[in-house]
Amino acid sequence: MAEQQDQALVRQVMETIEKEHVRFVNLEFTDVVGMAKCVTIPVEQFPDCLERGKWFDGSSIEAFARVAESDMYLFPDLRTFTVLPVHVRPQALNREIADQLDASDVVARVICNVMTPDGEPFEGDPRATLLRSLELAESMGYRFQVAPELEFFLLRFEDGGPTPLPHDRGGYFDLSTDLAATVRRQMVQALQQMGIVIEASHHEVAAGQHELDFQAGDALYIADSLMTAKYVLKAIAAQHGLYATFLPKPFYNVSGSGLHTHQQLIDARTGKNAFFDEHGEYGLSEVGCHFLAGQLAHARGMCAIVAPLVNSYKRLVPGYEAPVYVNWGRVNREALIRVPRPGRDPQHSARIELRSCDPSCNPYLALAVMLRAGLDGIQHRMPLPPAMDESLFLRDEGEPISRLSRLPATLGEALDDLRQDALIRDTLGDLIYEGFLEAKSIEWNEYRKHVHPWELERYLPIF
Repeated sequence: MAEQQDQALVRQVMETIEKEHVRFVNLEFTDVVGMAKCVTIPVEQFPDCLERGKWFDGSSIEAFARVAESDMYLFPDLRTFTVLPVHVRPQALNREIADQLDASDVVARVICNVMTPDGEPFEGDPRATLLRSLELAESMGYRFQVAPELEFFLLRFEDGGPTPLPHDRGGYFDLSTDLAATVRRQMVQALQQMGIVIEASHHEVAAGQHELDFQAGDALYIADSLMTAKYVLKAIAAQHGLYATFLPKPFYNVSGSGLHTHQQLIDARTGKNAFFDEHGEYGLSEVGCHFLAGQLAHARGMCAIVAPLVNSYKRLVPGYEAPVYVNWGRVNREALIRVPRPGRDPQHSARIELRSCDPSCNPYLALAVMLRAGLDGIQHRMPLPPAMDESLFLRDEGEPISRLSRLPATLGEALDDLRQDALIRDTLGDLIYEGFLEAKSIEWNEYRKHVHPWELERYLPIF
């Protein structure tokens, strides 16, 4: 593997290690359900890790590998090497190393590809899944570029329960000078120090709710950035006695947190936006229309991947600008896919926005299925159904909407739709598909059998 690394990049990383006095390196990867994992090594072992990889037991990680496939190796992608900001405390899996860590220790992180002992990409690695989809796009002459909007809540615990800060009651884009605004600025600063560009940040609709808007970038870089952002935001919030949560719907009767994802295909030969055509309806090219149609066709099948929690389906309900139906439009904020009006530079700004994703998803798997669904639309020249720009929930009660398909209403329904979508299964590969389905089926069945306080409050006094 060492020969495959860009030697100039190796030298640059080693110079950074020496200049910044790095003592430990976090080798990061992601499990099937989207949890960040890490093996921490002393910096003296890093050159050997570049040469031979770092062994770990894959079978000990939920839904990652079968016992027979337990031997796995982590090989760093040096393009992701960065020194962790001082605010972000290191997380070590090794107890003996964790005991050595000191607040003054400089720790770097690098995201790794998971390999088999034979040196082949491990098919159960979510990052490898996205890379396979990107390779397909490349073979068709495209690069996949995305810009997500990461929403989250900043909370603190009072009387045993989570609650927004007393003064964090701002609405959408409200200007404030409270603690939450300060914490949000520190979050942006830390991400910027790690090379993650945030175009904008602001307060969201609900009390305690915030949003960070990522600058558009290559899908692999964005997936890496989203995984990093989750633990960086949590670490900085904790330093202020707060808790950052990416739970899609932490509170009843308020807006939930989404991960609206703006997407573009870039023509690899010309570098131009393949979605834009000034003569096309809504400014969409034929390629853009087919891509959009492909995502509509697979919307139900990929829903369990982009909205993977029981709680995700408490967000996908009418009344909170979240999608419920499989439709598209421009001004309709309830549309599953929105085509924003292009700006002054339409070649740069023309894009489509998928609104069913939420921040609990595994970004590697989510972007992989989004891309494959869109490419399927291009390959099969799928026709795009008519746009729907009016609100479905402001219609006359007698007007039918039966021609529209609904998104799954529960995680159980979403898993059923996943089982029926051969393209999504092919995208994930058998190992991830089976591991994900098993983990999420257990989660759904546990929830389904549990007796919830709402049931007791509603039914116990009556029956």
